[in-house]
Amino acid sequence: MKKTMITILIAAAVGAAVWAFGRNGPKELSYRFVTVEQGDLHAVVSSTGTLEAVTTVQVGTQVSGIIAEIFADFNDEVKEGEVIARLDTILLETAVQEATAALARNRAELRQAERNYERIRALFDDQIVARSDLDQVEYALDVARANAEAAAVGLAKAQQNLAYATISSPISGTIIARTVDVGQTVAASLAAPELFRIAADLSRLQILAAVDESDIGEVHAGQTVQFTVQAHPEETFPGTVRQVRLQSQTQENVVNYTVVIDVDNDERKLLPGMTATVEFLVASAEDVLKVSNSALRFRPTEAMIAELRARREQAADRAGRPGPPPSPEGAAAGGRASDRTALWYLDAGGQLAVMPVRTGISDGQMTAIEGPRAEAGMEVIVGVTQGRAKSTTNPFQLQTQGRSGPPRPPGL
Repeated sequence: MKKTMITILIAAAVGAAVWAFGRNGPKELSYRFVTVEQGDLHAVVSSTGTLEAVTTVQVGTQVSGIIAEIFADFNDEVKEGEVIARLDTILLETAVQEATAALARNRAELRQAERNYERIRALFDDQIVARSDLDQVEYALDVARANAEAAAVGLAKAQQNLAYATISSPISGTIIARTVDVGQTVAASLAAPELFRIAADLSRLQILAAVDESDIGEVHAGQTVQFTVQAHPEETFPGTVRQVRLQSQTQENVVNYTVVIDVDNDERKLLPGMTATVEFLVASAEDVLKVSNSALRFRPTEAMIAELRARREQAADRAGRPGPPPSPEGAAAGGRASDRTALWYLDAGGQLAVMPVRTGISDGQMTAIEGPRAEAGMEVIVGVTQGRAKSTTNPFQLQTQGRSGPPRPPGL
């Protein structure tokens, strides 16, 4: 009985060892690939900005009062000089009447002062009155003239204020904002309140884009840009850089410069205030080989390097070549040009291989490449996944047939 028990325990130990080897034994490598493509590539600098009208005028009022009439609303097209609103004019007309009466009174006083002067002047010439009397009437005449002039200015001011009660459009354009309603009181004591905002020409817009200081050196006037807006995500719009403003803006320790971009909006798809994602075209290449940047960032595992080194050593032995073969990891080693790297792939026989390439411009996702073996359609490695060579099962599970615990000898 003891002998039988020992035999069973030995068999269980051997089974456990086999199962453990199956879990931790050699693993095979599987690769993730991307395809080398051929086409055009554009290197860009990205930024964001806001669409706005090239010329926008805020229409206000010089006088205070109650809004009596409004003749224009949002999105209305207006012409230069067209009346778009009018204030209540009762008080302003009263002020004109008061200024008119004041002017008439001062002119009457001026005429009386002139008659007094002529009379005293004649008496002074006949040496009937003293020089002081003449001086006094001359002074009264000068004051009357000044008062008359001041009254005339007051009347002109009152008339102009009355004219300001009629609000006219200063330019031809589209009303994009109206901030008042009929019956609302506006006060112009400190600053002219805004009544309307008029965009001169919505067929031409501009983008004010904020460009980081690290990229501003690649942006210049006349440069071609393209941008998208959330309202039309599938459509790309063109633009041209008009100005790079010298005044910088610092936000959260990041220095940005404002770039003004001209945009044609003949179809009126773009609206003021939209957020634009802008790409400045820095460089372009046509009909080139390009590959995902993930393939250029890939670094081989030690197992891959060992496999390729072993294959090269075998090839060198068969060819009788003296000396060690070149290191397969040399593509990622230091001391090389910054525009050179290597791509890993599987050759026609399914064997691991490495291909040196020279890199060109990049759009942030794809990079242009050149190499003697590079061609469109070939697949290159971007990642490695390790998996077990084959699945194994715990031998105990086959023996117990659903029972828990170690196998029990017969009869127990």
